[in-house]
Amino acid sequence: MSKYVKNLVIRDIAKRLQGVDDALLVNVIGIDANQTVALRRELREKNIKLLVVKNGMARRATEGTPLAPAFQDAEGTLAVMWGGEDFISLVKEATRLDKSTQYEHFQARGGVMDGERLTPERVREIASWPNRLEQLSILSGQILSPGAQLASQLVGPGGALASQIEKQAAQEEDPE
Repeated sequence: MSKYVKNLVIRDIAKRLQGVDDALLVNVIGIDANQTVALRRELREKNIKLLVVKNGMARRATEGTPLAPAFQDAEGTLAVMWGGEDFISLVKEATRLDKSTQYEHFQARGGVMDGERLTPERVREIASWPNRLEQLSILSGQILSPGAQLASQLVGPGGALASQIEKQAAQEEDPE
């Protein structure tokens, strides 16, 4: 491949990855054409992008960007995954595909999050974290819990007093 063509490819990779701060590196070598089509369709439905790159070209395309640490010690042909609802959801999806028997050769090989290089072990660890939606539900529960507890403490004595007044009024109306 001529130097001119390589530079064109590198510029294209840089353009596609522009604005991407967090991504995963995965291995898709060995997945046949039909499985690749199914995999890309599955990822597209979840708004996840997959780009197969030569790591040398990707290394040059990501120089000076937050993605650069991901390609420091990368070897061979890799695919870059990015997108999805949030990074944790992306990691969970990659881990699910890694464990899937449908895509035997799919393998999470690392990545980058907040400028920090991730190892495959760290990717599996991050997959156990709650994603954005789960974090929001936990947070809303923590916010609402004290309010609900306070409301029940305020309503409880009033309800007991109202019950006693009602009972007393019923006894006065019906003196048996």
